[in-house]
Amino acid sequence: MGTLKVYYDAEGKTLTVWFDDPEKECVAEETGDEVILIKDAQGRVIGFERLNYVIAEDEDLSVQAVAV
Repeated sequence: MGTLKVYYDAEGKTLTVWFDDPEKECVAEETGDEVILIKDAQGRVIGFERLNYVIAEDEDLSVQAVAV
Protein backbone atom coordinates (compact mmCIF):
# COMPACT_ATOMS: atom_id res chain seq x y z
CA MET A 1 0.00 0.00 0.00
CA GLY A 2 1.34 3.44 -0.92
CA THR A 3 1.58 6.50 1.26
CA LEU A 4 -1.50 8.67 1.60
CA LYS A 5 -0.66 12.35 2.15
CA VAL A 6 -3.20 14.75 3.65
CA TYR A 7 -2.55 18.49 3.90
CA TYR A 8 -4.87 20.98 5.58
CA ASP A 9 -4.24 24.69 5.03
CA ALA A 10 -6.37 26.64 7.51
CA GLU A 11 -5.34 30.02 6.08
CA GLY A 12 -6.00 29.02 2.45
CA LYS A 13 -9.04 26.93 3.48
CA THR A 14 -7.99 23.90 1.44
CA LEU A 15 -7.76 20.19 2.11
CA THR A 16 -5.46 18.32 -0.27
CA VAL A 17 -5.18 14.54 -0.42
CA TRP A 18 -2.53 12.71 -2.48
CA PHE A 19 -2.75 9.02 -3.42
CA ASP A 20 0.54 9.12 -5.34
CA ASP A 21 3.67 11.25 -5.62
CA PRO A 22 2.69 14.97 -5.89
CA GLU A 23 5.56 15.49 -8.33
CA LYS A 24 3.64 13.40 -10.90
CA GLU A 25 0.98 16.13 -11.16
CA CYS A 26 0.38 17.02 -14.78
CA VAL A 27 -3.10 18.54 -14.90
CA ALA A 28 -5.75 19.76 -12.46
CA GLU A 29 -9.44 19.55 -13.40
CA GLU A 30 -12.20 21.43 -11.60
CA THR A 31 -15.37 19.45 -10.97
CA GLY A 32 -17.59 22.45 -10.26
CA ASP A 33 -18.28 21.39 -6.66
CA GLU A 34 -15.25 23.17 -5.14
CA VAL A 35 -13.23 20.01 -5.77
CA ILE A 36 -10.18 19.84 -8.01
CA LEU A 37 -9.01 16.48 -9.33
CA ILE A 38 -5.25 16.22 -9.68
CA LYS A 39 -4.12 13.90 -12.48
CA ASP A 40 -0.87 12.44 -13.78
CA ALA A 41 0.30 12.44 -17.42
CA GLN A 42 -1.82 9.33 -18.16
CA GLY A 43 -4.97 11.01 -16.85
CA ARG A 44 -5.16 8.95 -13.65
CA VAL A 45 -6.40 10.75 -10.53
CA ILE A 46 -3.51 10.93 -8.07
CA GLY A 47 -5.11 13.37 -5.64
CA PHE A 48 -7.77 15.95 -5.02
CA GLU A 49 -8.16 19.34 -3.40
CA ARG A 50 -11.28 20.54 -1.59
CA LEU A 51 -11.64 24.32 -1.68
CA ASN A 52 -13.26 26.38 1.09
CA TYR A 53 -12.76 23.57 3.60
CA VAL A 54 -13.10 24.91 7.14
CA ILE A 55 -12.90 22.98 10.38
CA ALA A 56 -15.02 24.44 13.16
CA GLU A 57 -12.90 25.92 15.96
CA ASP A 58 -14.13 23.33 18.45
CA GLU A 59 -13.32 20.37 16.15
CA ASP A 60 -10.10 18.49 15.52
CA LEU A 61 -9.06 17.14 12.13
CA SER A 62 -8.47 13.41 12.32
CA VAL A 63 -7.57 10.97 9.58
CA GLN A 64 -8.35 7.27 9.57
CA ALA A 65 -6.88 5.01 6.90
CA VAL A 66 -8.36 1.59 6.26
CA ALA A 67 -6.73 -0.89 3.88
CA VAL A 68 -9.12 -3.36 2.27
